[in-house]
Amino acid sequence: MRMQALQTIVNDKKQYWISIVAVILVAAACRPLADWIGYRTVSLILLLTVSVLAMRMSIGPVLTAAVLSAFIWDFFFIPPHFTFIVDNAEDALMLVMYFIIALLNGVLTHEIKNFEKIARQKEDKETTLQLYNTLFNSISHELRTPVATIWAASDNLLNDKQAWREDDRRKMTEEIHFAAERLNRLIDNLLNMSRLESGHIVLRWKWCDVGELLNSAIHRLKEDLQSRRIILTLPEQLPLVRLDFNLMEQVVFNILHNAAMYTPDGTTIHIEAEYDGAYLILHIYDNGPGFEEDDLDHVFDKFFRAKGSKPGGTGLGLSIVRGFVEAHHGVVQVGNRPNGGADFVLKIPTGHLYPPTQSE
Repeated sequence: MRMQALQTIVNDKKQYWISIVAVILVAAACRPLADWIGYRTVSLILLLTVSVLAMRMSIGPVLTAAVLSAFIWDFFFIPPHFTFIVDNAEDALMLVMYFIIALLNGVLTHEIKNFEKIARQKEDKETTLQLYNTLFNSISHELRTPVATIWAASDNLLNDKQAWREDDRRKMTEEIHFAAERLNRLIDNLLNMSRLESGHIVLRWKWCDVGELLNSAIHRLKEDLQSRRIILTLPEQLPLVRLDFNLMEQVVFNILHNAAMYTPDGTTIHIEAEYDGAYLILHIYDNGPGFEEDDLDHVFDKFFRAKGSKPGGTGLGLSIVRGFVEAHHGVVQVGNRPNGGADFVLKIPTGHLYPPTQSE
């Protein structure tokens, strides 16, 4: 709190200096031109300066600029020059009107700016509320199904009056396991999104084997991907790369999970990796239905659900992909393949290290 207060004081002082210097510079620029453009025109230029400052500054510096510009106009531009004496009644009236208009102009412009700020904040709050209502509804749906599965299966297993066959017991145990995995996935996505929103992601850099990273993500999804064909293509001389293993594994996991959810059984999913000397490039594509053209610009938006999406899901998976890739200072792009299927390309800037057996 003390640091914030100190920062506010520093910013206020900076604004006062900027407003004073701006008025003085504009007046200095007008002084050689005063005989040509007339001192009444100078007043309009000074009023414009106060208006521009009011769009950027707080009320104190703006009022300071208004008062200072009135005194400068009187002292340097209204005859007789270099005095605060005004001989002409018309000029005296103009000076008073200038002073009032400059003050009103500064105050009103500042109030309009505040009104626009409040309107933007209200709009942002409404948008945030709508997004979190969407999230709440999605989470409610996502929680209901696995919780109901776990409750029903565990209740059956605990029923001493029912003699279950071993196959049935195993099936219900598997249902509990899969439902728990689904809950864990939901919690991971929520925690990851919270980390992205707060900006508290600290990358844990280490040298990683790309093949190990990709196979780890595939293994975590072996049940979801069992009806898909996975083709993993890695070059023989792919070096170790420096990145955050856990974050990048989650990136690949989320893309593959999205493919598992929205492609039909029998789909082939290709995963290719290469290193071009500066970037690790991951290419993940399938021969499924792909995305609607209107959806491509919103695939990585938070809470976005494509039209016709299956029930379930929070719309966070691919937004987390973009967040984690950008945390590595990389880029991720998505498109559709000419013959059908989603096409993801990730470029991650990273150093490389060849294993000793390859470099010797």
